[in-house]
Amino acid sequence: MRRLLVAVLSLAFVAPTLHAQSTRPIRSADIYRLRDVGTPRISPDGEWVAYTVTTVDSAKDKSDSDVWMVSWDGKRTLRMTSSPESEDNPRWSPDNRYLSFVSGRFESKGGQLWLLERAGGEAVRLTDIKGGVADYEWSPDGTRIAFMSHDLDPEDLRPDSLKNKNPKPIVVDRYAFKRDYTGFLNRLRDHIWMLNVATKTVEQITSGDFDDSQLRWSPDGKRIAFTSERGATDPDRVNNSDIFVVDAVAHATPLKLTTWVGPDASPVWSPDGRTIAYLQGSEPQLSAYNQNQIAVIPSTGGSPRLIAGTLDRDVSDLTFSTDGTSIRFLLGDDRAQHLASISIDGGVVTRMTDGRRVLNAYDATANGRVVARAATATTTPELHAVANGTLRALTHVNDALLAELKLGTTEDISFQNRDGLTVNALLVKPATFKSGVKYPLLLRIHGGPNGQDQHAFSTERELLAANGYLVLAVNYRGSSGRGQAWKKAIFADWGNKEVQDLLAGVDHVIAMGIVDTLRLGIGGWSYGGILTDYTIATTTRFKAATSGAGSALQTTMYGTDQYIYQYENELGAPWKNPKVWEKISYPFWHADRIKTPTLFLGGEKDENVPVIGGEQMYQALSSLGVKTQLVVYPGQFHGITRPSFVKDRLDRYVSWYDQFLRPTTP
Repeated sequence: MRRLLVAVLSLAFVAPTLHAQSTRPIRSADIYRLRDVGTPRISPDGEWVAYTVTTVDSAKDKSDSDVWMVSWDGKRTLRMTSSPESEDNPRWSPDNRYLSFVSGRFESKGGQLWLLERAGGEAVRLTDIKGGVADYEWSPDGTRIAFMSHDLDPEDLRPDSLKNKNPKPIVVDRYAFKRDYTGFLNRLRDHIWMLNVATKTVEQITSGDFDDSQLRWSPDGKRIAFTSERGATDPDRVNNSDIFVVDAVAHATPLKLTTWVGPDASPVWSPDGRTIAYLQGSEPQLSAYNQNQIAVIPSTGGSPRLIAGTLDRDVSDLTFSTDGTSIRFLLGDDRAQHLASISIDGGVVTRMTDGRRVLNAYDATANGRVVARAATATTTPELHAVANGTLRALTHVNDALLAELKLGTTEDISFQNRDGLTVNALLVKPATFKSGVKYPLLLRIHGGPNGQDQHAFSTERELLAANGYLVLAVNYRGSSGRGQAWKKAIFADWGNKEVQDLLAGVDHVIAMGIVDTLRLGIGGWSYGGILTDYTIATTTRFKAATSGAGSALQTTMYGTDQYIYQYENELGAPWKNPKVWEKISYPFWHADRIKTPTLFLGGEKDENVPVIGGEQMYQALSSLGVKTQLVVYPGQFHGITRPSFVKDRLDRYVSWYDQFLRPTTP
C-alpha cells in the first residue's frame, strides 16, 4: 500500500448511550486519556481473552502497552503486566497455563519473548536473541515456539564503546535500499527461528538473502507455513511473494507451494492439515492498488483454487472454521469492515456481522467462540464477543472519558462525479449543528491511496468538528472498499480523477445549503498531503490548507523514498517517460497558481514520503509570497507517534484553519 496514512492515536466515537450525558467538546489534550485496545487472543478453554491496553504518559511523553485479560462473560478484568516498558502480542500456551508476550523490558536486546503464569508471579524471559523477536506462534504441543528474528549485525558483536566511537561506513548494494523506520537496507534479513521452551535454547530454521514472514504451525506440529520472496533472483525487483512450507527442524529445505506471479501471503492451515488457505494479491504492477482474493492449495503441493473469485472487495485475516468446511475473514466494503465467511468449496459469502461499523481484528477458538475488536461512529474500539450476528462488549476502557464528551454526527453521503460515477463519503457535523446556519467546511483527505475513510473515528475529525467545522472525508477513486477497478482507475494518472472526486464532494455538500462557501479548507497526510498539493494547484477556492508528509515534485522522490518498484513498474523510469513524471509533478510546476495559505508538515526521519517533499513546496510558496509555514517533527518517521507531537499537530491544524477560516460573526 503506497503512502498509507498511519492513524496514530485515532480512536472511536462516543456511544449513543453516553452521548446524552455529554458535557463538553473533545480537546486535543484528550489524547492523553484515550486508551487503545489491542488484538484479542482467546484462551484455549474459551473462558478468557488476553489483549493489550495502550496508555499515554504525558510526563514521560511516551506510550506504554500492558497485557490484560477479561473473562468471557465480561465480569472480571485482570491486569497482567505493569512494567515501564511495553508488552505486546500476548498469546496463550496450548495447555492454557501461560501467557507469552514480547517486550524490551529490563534493557533486553530488542523485543524478547517472556512467559507469565496466568495464576500470577513474575514473568520469565525466554529469549535473549540479538535480532529480537517479531511475530511468533506456539507449537500445538506447547513445547516449542517458532518466531521471526532479524539476522545478526556483525556490528552488534562489537563492544558498545567501539560501536559508538568507531562507526563503519554504510554500504548500499540493494535495488530497494531504504525503508521507513529502518533507514538504509543491508543484506541482513528476517528468518524463522525455533525456541525450545523447556531449555530456552534456540536454533535457526530458515536463512538466505530474502525475508521470511507470517509463520504458522501445522496442526500436527511437524511443519511451518510461511510467506517469502525466496526463489527470485533479486527479490527487491519483483512483487512476488509465495507460500512455502518447511519441516520444523534446523536448516530444513522449504517447499514452495504457490506460483502466482504476484504476491501470495498470510497462510493458515485447515484443522486436518491437508489444506492451506492464503491471500492471493493482484497483478504485480498494481502494488499500490492491491486487492487480495481468498485461495486454497493442498499443503503438500498442487493446484491453487480461488474460492471467492466473484467477490470484488477487500479481504484479510483468514481463519478456518472448527470443522474446516468454511473460512472466516474480514471483509472491507464501502466505509465499513465486517466479519464474514465462505465455504471452502466456494459459494455465497455470509456476513457474520453487519451495519455501519469496523471490525479490524478478531480471534476464534476450536469451540466456536469469536472475539473481535470493533468500533462504530459512536463507540470506541473495544473487544466484543460475536455470536449470531450480534456483538457483546467485553471491554470498556474509554467509558469514563467518553461520558464527559459531546461529539459530532457522522453521516454517509453519496454524489456523482464528472464521469457520472457514484462517489461515497462521510460528513461529520459539529455536535452543535443547527439547520439554517452555514458552516466552514474542511475537506480532509485520507492517505494510501489504497485505504478508505470509514465508520471508525479519528481524533482529528472529531476535534475539527468540535471547533465548529463541517468535515468531509471522500473515498475518491484509488480508495479501497469499492472494488479493484475503483482502485486502479488512477494508475499512472495521479492527481486527476482523485481531484475531480474531491471537488465533486465539496460541490455536493455546498448544494446541501449548509456551507459558507467563502470559508473552505483542505488538508491531509501522506497521499492526502499529495492530493492537497494537487488540489490547491488546481483551484483557488480553498482559503487554508495543511499538507502533511506530501510531495509535489515527484521526480525528486525517485531514489529518495521507498517506492522504487512502484515507480518503475507504474510510471517507468524518469529518463524513459519524462512526460509522465512531469505530469504527475503538476503541483510543483504550477506552484505559481497556488494562492491558498498552506501549512506543510513532516517527520524528520520519514523515508516513506521524505520531508523534502514538503520543504520544496514550502520553498516555492515562500518564494511566491504565499502565506506558508513548515513544521518538521524531530526523530519522527511517516507516522507521528510521540504524544506531545501528536497533540501539537492537532493544535496546529485547528490554529491554521482558524487563522483563515474563523467566522466573522458568532
